[in-house]
Amino acid sequence: MCGMPSAETTRASVHEPDLVRPTKEDPVAATGSELFGGPLGRRALLGTSWWTPVRVIALIAIGVFALGMVQKLPCYDGAWFFGASSQYTHACYSDIPHLYQGRGFADGLVPYFDKLEGDMEYLEYPVLTGVFMEVAAWLTPGSGTIQHQEQVYWMVNAGMLMACAAVIAVCVTRTHRRRPWDGLLVALAPAFALTATINWDLLAVALTAAAMLMWARSRPFAFGVLLGLATAAKLYPMLLLGPLLVLCWRAGRWREFGTALLGAVGSWLVVNLPVMLLAPEGWSKFYTFSQERGVDFGSFWLILSQRMETPLVTDTVNTMATLLMLVSSVGVAALALTAPRRPRFAQLAFLIVAAFILTNKVYSPQYVLWLIPLAVLARPKWRDFLIWQACEVAYFLGIWMYLAYTTSGDAHKGLPQEGYQLAIAVHLLGTLYLCAVIVRDIFLPERDVVRRSGDDDPSGGVLDGAEDVFVLGAAARPPRHAAHFDGPYVEWGSGDEPGKNPRSL
Repeated sequence: MCGMPSAETTRASVHEPDLVRPTKEDPVAATGSELFGGPLGRRALLGTSWWTPVRVIALIAIGVFALGMVQKLPCYDGAWFFGASSQYTHACYSDIPHLYQGRGFADGLVPYFDKLEGDMEYLEYPVLTGVFMEVAAWLTPGSGTIQHQEQVYWMVNAGMLMACAAVIAVCVTRTHRRRPWDGLLVALAPAFALTATINWDLLAVALTAAAMLMWARSRPFAFGVLLGLATAAKLYPMLLLGPLLVLCWRAGRWREFGTALLGAVGSWLVVNLPVMLLAPEGWSKFYTFSQERGVDFGSFWLILSQRMETPLVTDTVNTMATLLMLVSSVGVAALALTAPRRPRFAQLAFLIVAAFILTNKVYSPQYVLWLIPLAVLARPKWRDFLIWQACEVAYFLGIWMYLAYTTSGDAHKGLPQEGYQLAIAVHLLGTLYLCAVIVRDIFLPERDVVRRSGDDDPSGGVLDGAEDVFVLGAAARPPRHAAHFDGPYVEWGSGDEPGKNPRSL
């Protein structure tokens, strides 16, 4: 097989092109920029001072994260501790202060090894998240009232999660070299700020974003190590291996996929094996809890259960949800192998994680964090991103208003059951909408704003510019609609020598 162009040299020309300016190509971004003086001009001096795009976006992400902390102020001052419904009416709930005592950190218990009192015998989080929680507990002084300790514990966790937010912003900004300003979508995402300190999901999201950056830089082993660590913090990152397998199959990049898989399995075992061997019952709690957990908030299963005279039993829901996820996975694989042009890695990564979220039996509001970096890489279009974010903010408010309604007794303050079901439907439709436009971009590559700029797959690493070796259906024939595309187009897989750039048509 002929040599493939590298990730560093796969460009529309031999010279490094200018950075893509969203305010030039995106009407919504251009309109929004009027608040800060208007779109960037052609002669704007970018990268010539300390204020590079990466630093600007990282600082904005930290600032918006801090605003999200301010939004939790009513709870920090008392709603977490006095009155169950007030933390919902103020939409400022967080698991973090409640679990400080509820999971034994206040008493110095060792996660996974020491049994807990109550219904939850062991910590129900993956090992690396448990380590994160324990480190925050070590940094929390054990003096003062329990309320003061829980406040400090939340603040310590918020500081650590803020660092994760900065990592996410930086990694997304650097993944697409020519599109650093897309990182503003992450930094300014309202659902990101609102949900960042509800739970510990940002740890896994940061590791996954770093893994995506490593793959974009053609470092499959580093990608695998980081993805394995992310899976040790949350289960969903392992889903990215599925799309990567199919894309590497289509491009014949088996060695790189094997390297990534080896790194992922190895790092996951390094974290999990000691606890698995020394405290097997505590280690397995996360997996048994996930299996035994019934239909819960945010899923379409909850709508069905609330509208059925005889709700589905948990085992039935587990089976049906697994089947739906398998069908979705087959659909994503078929899409990858039959699309007229090989899909970008970020596109399929978003679709597979979104499929998991849509078919799962529970959707906690912070799960939106899983999708935000992937959405920015898959579809960096401000209009579509903001439509989806509006739906997620509506759901964020909906779940807290519903909980306020159910915990306020006869006062019935908040959103009744029918209103909450509508909020779930809005969340589902918003996610499906973003999935639909990404699928459309895959079938009509000229509609993909990333490829419209002249790139192939800037987050694809070794896949960027690689030729196909295995395709199905019409993928072997050039799509007729591509002939009518007016703009820079990269004919990927056309290089005959290592490092040769593909032709720019």
